[in-house]
Amino acid sequence: MKKMMTLVLAAGLLACAQSAQAIDFKAKGQWLMGFSLGQGSFLRSVAGQRVDHEDKFSAAQRVRLQMDAVASEYLSGTVYFEIGDQHWGKANEGGALGADGKIVEVKNAYLDWTIPETDWKVRMGIQNVALPSAAGGSAVMDDDAAGIIVHGPVTENIGLLAAWVRPLNDNYTSTGAKNTGNDKDGYLDNVDIFALAAPMTFDGVSVTPWVSLVLFGQNALRNIGIGQANFLSNYGSYRWNHGAGDGTWGRSKANTVAFWAGLPVKLSLWDPLNVEFDFNYGYAQSQGRGWIENSDGIRKRFDTRREGWLAKALVEYKMDWGVPGIFGWYASGDDGSIKNGSERMPSVSPAGCFTTFMGDMEYWDWAPNGLLADRNLSYAGTWGIGLQLRDMSFVENLKHTFRVAYWGGTNSPSMVKFMEHPWSWNDGTLYDGPYLTTHDGILEFNLVNSWQIYENFEANLELGYLVNFVDKDTWKRSWMNESFKKQDAWKAQLIFAYRF
Repeated sequence: MKKMMTLVLAAGLLACAQSAQAIDFKAKGQWLMGFSLGQGSFLRSVAGQRVDHEDKFSAAQRVRLQMDAVASEYLSGTVYFEIGDQHWGKANEGGALGADGKIVEVKNAYLDWTIPETDWKVRMGIQNVALPSAAGGSAVMDDDAAGIIVHGPVTENIGLLAAWVRPLNDNYTSTGAKNTGNDKDGYLDNVDIFALAAPMTFDGVSVTPWVSLVLFGQNALRNIGIGQANFLSNYGSYRWNHGAGDGTWGRSKANTVAFWAGLPVKLSLWDPLNVEFDFNYGYAQSQGRGWIENSDGIRKRFDTRREGWLAKALVEYKMDWGVPGIFGWYASGDDGSIKNGSERMPSVSPAGCFTTFMGDMEYWDWAPNGLLADRNLSYAGTWGIGLQLRDMSFVENLKHTFRVAYWGGTNSPSMVKFMEHPWSWNDGTLYDGPYLTTHDGILEFNLVNSWQIYENFEANLELGYLVNFVDKDTWKRSWMNESFKKQDAWKAQLIFAYRF
């Protein structure tokens, strides 16, 4: 009997070993080492006191490691770790003497599987969620979040994608809150995103119409970071919009809805000509109404509703030495009335990337000192036009990209009376782009140089400059009319990247 049990146990262990060997583990990752010199703030001083105190030089590193456990072409699991950002010398990031900082994060963790007997694929877990876009990146959402995405073919040329994403839930704590019956920990604080897209691909034409509905509870945007609250408004000094910084309004709905729609189109019919254009519409339902005082001391009734649109386009022509192109965008802006809310398009977590200084980090998604990096840029309330010479190469393994772009504003100058400070145009820079009126502007220059040192090792030198054309006479009409001095922004950063 003992011999029989031993044989059974051995057979079981052998079966387990064979099962484990059937899993194919694949690893990939990247090491980034960066050094940056620059000035990222548009604001130098307020009432004679200098406010630009950030370090001009910074050195940092980041490591990302991805492990895929592949059982077959129909089933796999992925975990994606991030170590950093670690700024050299910073103790709580593990960059100081002795290191040992607790900075390992789970960036993604998801399962991929195929529905049996079909071509439909499912991804569930924490993953990158990017709503379809063209010409300059997503102006609505491109970020990591937990959810389920299902996609598959309908015909040879038409597909279908459905998604449910839960970016926020159970983050609200009621400490110190007014007892309204809904102020309970984790109550009415969920945000649920539902999206549907129909990618259509024909000869030289790609079109992906999509819609998204978002439900968020009354407490969803309390006690969370400013970036996570981006789709309701620019927080900070935008006092009238959604009550940010004002507190003279109440949430009248337990649950609120937001809606987005988009139509990205890519045309490659006339190779080597590439044409891309994109249209987005967004609406965030009012959460309540309130009163606010303008700089003339007059109280006005305002609404927290937000609704707007954006159109953007890119035209490129590929040549032997590089790819010249022109790009531009136009977004709706505030009309001067606060009774009907904001006319700037809302967003969830956008990643506009026409440019690499004001825009999201197109090349690296990272800057060693955080100079206007990792921001949520939606182009809301702005317009712009730019020229680029992309991927120019005159020496083997060395490429250059040059861009120049002008940013203008589409917001009414009369809105300045409802802003808290005369520098409120600067407060939203990291979370929607700067608040620019029709009197303001920014001129941006980018030069990116990429040297392929080895097959998996690259050096990237990026130079950027932003000329600040904000109109001081317009912003003197703000609620707290303090004196301020503006300044240009600039950066020079060198990043070494090893990818495998």
